[in-house]
Amino acid sequence: MPLSFPRLGSNRAAVSRVGASLGALVIAAGLASGALAQEAPAPAAEAEPQPQAEAAPQAPPSPTVTVARVVVRGNQRIDTQTIASYLPIQPGDTVDPATLDVALRTLYRTDLFSDVQIFAEGADLVVEVVENPVINQVTFEGNEAITEEKLREEVQIRPRGVYTRARVLQDVQRLVELYRRSGRITATITPKIVQLSQNRVDLVFEIDEGVATGIRSINILGNEAFSDRDLRDIMVTKTSRLWRLFSSNDVYDPDRLEYDREQITKHYRNNGYFDFRIVSAVAELSPDREDFAVTMTVDEGAQFNFGRVTVETANERLNPEFLQALLPIREGDLYQVDRIEEAVDSLTFAAGSAGYAFVDVRPEYTPNRENNTIDVVFHVSEGQRVYVERIDIVGNTRTLDPVIRREIMLAEGDAFNQVLVNRSELNLQGLGFFAESSIENVPGSAPDRTVVQVQVQEQPTGELSFGAGFSSLESFVIDVSVTERNFRGRGQNLVARVSYGSLRQQIDFRFTEPKFLGRDLRAGFDLYHYRYDYSDFSSFNWQSTGGAVRLSWPLNGISTLSTRYSLRQDEVTVPDGYCDASGLGSQALCEQLGSVITSAPGYTLAFNATNNPVRPTRGWSGALRQDFAGLGGDVHSIRTEIEANFYHGFTENFVLSVEGSLGYVAGWSGDPVRINDRFFRGGSNFRGFETAGMGPRDLLTRDSLGANFYSQLTTELTVPNGLPEEYGVRTSLFLDVGTAGLLDDRYKLLSNGMPDPNIVDNLGLRAAAGLSVSWRSPMGPIRFDFSQILAKEDYDRTETFRFSSTTPF
Repeated sequence: MPLSFPRLGSNRAAVSRVGASLGALVIAAGLASGALAQEAPAPAAEAEPQPQAEAAPQAPPSPTVTVARVVVRGNQRIDTQTIASYLPIQPGDTVDPATLDVALRTLYRTDLFSDVQIFAEGADLVVEVVENPVINQVTFEGNEAITEEKLREEVQIRPRGVYTRARVLQDVQRLVELYRRSGRITATITPKIVQLSQNRVDLVFEIDEGVATGIRSINILGNEAFSDRDLRDIMVTKTSRLWRLFSSNDVYDPDRLEYDREQITKHYRNNGYFDFRIVSAVAELSPDREDFAVTMTVDEGAQFNFGRVTVETANERLNPEFLQALLPIREGDLYQVDRIEEAVDSLTFAAGSAGYAFVDVRPEYTPNRENNTIDVVFHVSEGQRVYVERIDIVGNTRTLDPVIRREIMLAEGDAFNQVLVNRSELNLQGLGFFAESSIENVPGSAPDRTVVQVQVQEQPTGELSFGAGFSSLESFVIDVSVTERNFRGRGQNLVARVSYGSLRQQIDFRFTEPKFLGRDLRAGFDLYHYRYDYSDFSSFNWQSTGGAVRLSWPLNGISTLSTRYSLRQDEVTVPDGYCDASGLGSQALCEQLGSVITSAPGYTLAFNATNNPVRPTRGWSGALRQDFAGLGGDVHSIRTEIEANFYHGFTENFVLSVEGSLGYVAGWSGDPVRINDRFFRGGSNFRGFETAGMGPRDLLTRDSLGANFYSQLTTELTVPNGLPEEYGVRTSLFLDVGTAGLLDDRYKLLSNGMPDPNIVDNLGLRAAAGLSVSWRSPMGPIRFDFSQILAKEDYDRTETFRFSSTTPF
């Protein structure tokens, strides 16, 4: 009896109808317009269904049949054996209709075929396939608001991939969602295919971006405690205005509006409104479909204070009274949701410090609406004490494991300590080697074991920098430098720099090993050649060639001691004829001519107790620096500088800083202080005065002679300027107060011992106040200083404006 069972396969008309239905669904949702259009004859999979020859009447299907051979037809690109390997049927297998249905579905799930038919020819199982086309290239047309790079990142279909309608429609949805998030609600995407030879197609996404739908108005209803303006200031979404030309916050984005809802809710609940809720937030599209009117209705409720605040824990080793003392909440305080979060963090931190890694802190609220108070109970649950089973490091493709492990303040076998974990995270961030770094705790092999998992994401640490700059001091500066902060993945720092400007030319090379001899010692050396042209404010030039070795180590969590030894050759020159027999040159300069060797050990004791080493808003820092010239060489002097800085942030953008500093240099063994070792104040270090504009001066030559002593107090208040943070503009008000002087007596006297009337050296008070504006522009950092002199000496040189910029290119 011949093998006989019905033909199983897909109905091409049904496939076409399914595709058309999907396209209609996209149109109805506003996500795309039109079904997949074609600019060339459709591939075989897209052809209209052809009537098939009427099959001869067949016998009723057998319950089971035995397959003698599997025959594959219609494949062009895909190997026959590959198709056969997908089938769950092999020659000799006994199959039934259910098995054939599974085989059919299996082939369709590969996404390689647009049509599959399975039927019998005698004892053979015939599999007829129509392959899906291969994507030759994917292109975009009509996009202007969004770059092609961003569009390509969004789509999943790729060249040399298999074309399917479902994948294309999914990508259409992704692209429309991308445009929606950028404020273009009316954008439509039409995918088209261009048929090529060898069953290949080009896929073209035709884009009609539409217009950016702005925000016409933001209306808030039901608010009494806070004005509309106050709440609109909290929102990221802004109304469309001409001055927001470079901002995207004035285009409609539902995700941004949802974020605004969260921010307003957080604002109310940080001001005591426990029952606050947003009844509705509606965005209505205008009839011209160009902008939206946003209306938000709120229910404020009553204002609450904290009632009883307690801590409960079943762990006997976690004292609830001690934990309660750590809470930043007291009975009678205004209810604030941020205070709750701070309390949870404090309790989690305290439990982690005691060695309990997986503490669970859950606040329970009991509102008393009769007296508008809220009782809060913090339930602290924790298991047994946890120990570090191992430390896993993931993601370091370049940085060596020991470089990361030495920053982790825990070792395998130690009791878990959350304080040390947090410090370790700060240590990793401070390296600057990683774009992202985090430390997580995962359960170990036993309940009392935890695995500390360190995850890092490498980022480039080498820089080849070309820079040019202009300032009111140096007309033009060119700078070329090579920096590698993670040399050979060992955490070593290497810097080579060449800089040329009208005031300063320099070549220097620096190398630093952060963990010298495997210990917490930072060692390095410097080689340099500097040349300074002071002819614009004092009649001398100075060049220095030398090197230094240095070693530093931390004393505790906030202090570091650094030691150094430098050896250099200094040479001072003056213009021809300046020191001739006419005697017009300053004695303080003429005695300094020639070349000398300076051999000087020194040290720096530095303190840093700020909350942010780059842009502090709280805490203090300070330093004491001393250098002792005279351990060999020709120069004998002691140079001392002290500085202290205090920071207090009222808000994130309202920060007060007070910086005090003083310096003193004195010769010993009968030697005067050399001019290149004196202090020249003014310019960038004392605003309102020109560079070297304050301090001792020769009235005859107008030369600045430098000071042996200076002191200064700078008070600066960073204030909000109304511009978004992403603009990178910071504004501050400043007051600089100080003095400079105490030139060596020998330079203030004539040969007969009488005071020289042309040498002026007065420790009078100098003061200047003003406005400072800094901008992180696309061309590089730019700074403007506007100053008003409050106190000065008659011979000082002042300025009311200073501009400086450095531009990498």
